Amino acid sequence: MVAVALLGAITHQTLATWATVGMRPSSFFGRFRSVPSARFADAVVVLYAISILLGGIIYLYFRVDIRPELERAGHWPALGFFDLKEHFAAIGFALLPAYWVCWRRPHADEPAQTRTMLTSILAFVIWWGFLTGHVVNNIRGFGA
Repeated sequence: MVAVALLGAITHQTLATWATVGMRPSSFFGRFRSVPSARFADAVVVLYAISILLGGIIYLYFRVDIRPELERAGHWPALGFFDLKEHFAAIGFALLPAYWVCWRRPHADEPAQTRTMLTSILAFVIWWGFLTGHVVNNIRGFGA
């Protein structure tokens, strides 16, 4: 549930930052801009931290029970994507303070490019982790 809430918050915020200012409010992307994107920043930081904590708890189970089985079965590409997930998650965690400060104190005169880029990077990290986790979680069912 935490991961799904995190996906929803970061996706909404990312689409709102990509939408142009002059967009019609009744359009699909225009509706994303109607909710202030800064309101999602606190939720994204808290949900990301909780996801990392919960992921760290179940990681031991994955490392001891699941990974050796996948290695024996030769699922090297999936394991490589999972290793990338770990690295991306650490990079995302390191970006959280900068992300939070950019959204916490947005000034009207500063360009929104930094916020947009940090939000886009976090969205990529979160979606990569979600999709890779699902594939690795379900890989034992492939071909069975």
